[in-house]
Amino acid sequence: MSLLRTVLNTSVIIHPPGFYIIGFQSFPYISVYMIFLTFVYMVTLVFNGLLIYIISSNHCLHTPKFLAVVNLAVIDIILNTSTIPSMIKSFLFKNNFIPFNPCLVQMYVYYTFAALESYALAILAYDRFIAICLPLRQNSFNTLPIMSCMIGLIWAYNLLLSVYTISIMTRLSYCNSVRVFSYFCDYAPVFRLACNDYTLQWSVASTASMVNLMGPFTFILLSYTSILVTVFRMKSVSSRLKALATCIEHLILVAVFFIPIFIIFLMGLYVRSIDPDQRVLSLSLASCIPPCINPIVYSLKTKEIKTRALALVQRMKTSP
Repeated sequence: MSLLRTVLNTSVIIHPPGFYIIGFQSFPYISVYMIFLTFVYMVTLVFNGLLIYIISSNHCLHTPKFLAVVNLAVIDIILNTSTIPSMIKSFLFKNNFIPFNPCLVQMYVYYTFAALESYALAILAYDRFIAICLPLRQNSFNTLPIMSCMIGLIWAYNLLLSVYTISIMTRLSYCNSVRVFSYFCDYAPVFRLACNDYTLQWSVASTASMVNLMGPFTFILLSYTSILVTVFRMKSVSSRLKALATCIEHLILVAVFFIPIFIIFLMGLYVRSIDPDQRVLSLSLASCIPPCINPIVYSLKTKEIKTRALALVQRMKTSP
């Protein structure tokens, strides 16, 4: 087997040709699950693509809120594209080898857009916070230029952070196993295969994960605390219900994204023995399902989107 050798700090670093993805070793229904994920991926592409088209083609939807929705839809498409096609190749077509450099690229794309997903939900929380708590400042604090700037800065931060996070993986030497027990070229399962010290990689991964998950989640929590305080100060019950109704779709997205992650994390802390296949299955579902559900929730729960989606379907039916 040919090996790519580079020299770093006088130590020989061995990079293998690639890795073998070996999750779901004893899962009996892997073919059925891959067919299900194919359906999930198609729904992700179609509904998020439809959402982007409806918003971009209707000038009246060119508002900060719907710019944030488009941002989430783009992230959803790229996030599922980073894993589901390779999972189908590995587990349905039994071609589970991934070359070293494409492995790093997959890591980079997945972790960048998984982080962007949590920040996108925080941006939507900001939109709701301004709309409900500071309605008179809406035109000052929540404009299209401000929303574009926020989204651009968050993208730049995550893209650059992931460059460093993934680049330090090239400092590791892989001289033993190249079998990655996960559903894709996952960061932690890969660095644990290294035969030299991976303390730096572990520290960076742990810190980045905590910041990119708990930072947005804390902001969302504080935003909704402020929203609830503002809502319960309203004198009219109908005003309270109307304000809370505008938050329902976002709260569903937050629950769908964060609850599975926290459950898996707590199980890892407190459940001593977890079946490896069940863990991989849980992680893959927690990763792949939210990008599929997000556009459906917005299409059904947001009046502006639902109205224009129905109008689009009606035009398609009546067109020759």
